[in-house]
Amino acid sequence: MFHDIPKHKVFLSFHHQDDSCRKKFEKEFSQEFNSIFVNCSVSDGEIDPKNSTATIRREIRDNFISDSTVTIVLIGSSTWKRKHVDWEIGYSLTQTSKNSRSGLIGILLPSPNYEPHLELKCISDAKKTENCVTYTPCNIPPRLYDNIQSGYAKIYNYPLSSYELKKWIHEAYQRRNSGVHDNSRDYFVNNRSGSHWE
Repeated sequence: MFHDIPKHKVFLSFHHQDDSCRKKFEKEFSQEFNSIFVNCSVSDGEIDPKNSTATIRREIRDNFISDSTVTIVLIGSSTWKRKHVDWEIGYSLTQTSKNSRSGLIGILLPSPNYEPHLELKCISDAKKTENCVTYTPCNIPPRLYDNIQSGYAKIYNYPLSSYELKKWIHEAYQRRNSGVHDNSRDYFVNNRSGSHWE
């Protein structure tokens, strides 16, 4: 059954503060002998941080996301604040002549990297992931949350097996052309601050 599910090209979106978790995730699922996806993500040093914002955005869109079919957002407590994560999610949802729309999933990183936000308003809005772990929408990327709400994206706790992750990726791939994506938010201009968004 595991081998019946096709392997897809995946772009990983993450906050560099969670880089050790990203490396662990890649090692577990894309660098093993039996990798379950082809990693199309930006590696350290591939984009010059001194480039203009427009150049960085174009390089991410045209050289990395355009070659992927599913985007996985690795979610730590501060991931929602990052403009690059917002851009990557937005570009994943955009269909152009160079870029087909990607499937989209969010994965909560293991504690202490992701913790639900405990402010009363956020806790009262708490939700459950597809695999029944509590998260607070106010501290996951807003554009990802819009797409969870629309039914285009799903959010999960960290996978327990390669089969589980491979299945999630394939299901996201199958939702790509569902037409229920939501990319209506303005793109972040700067990184955000604070403990949560509203």
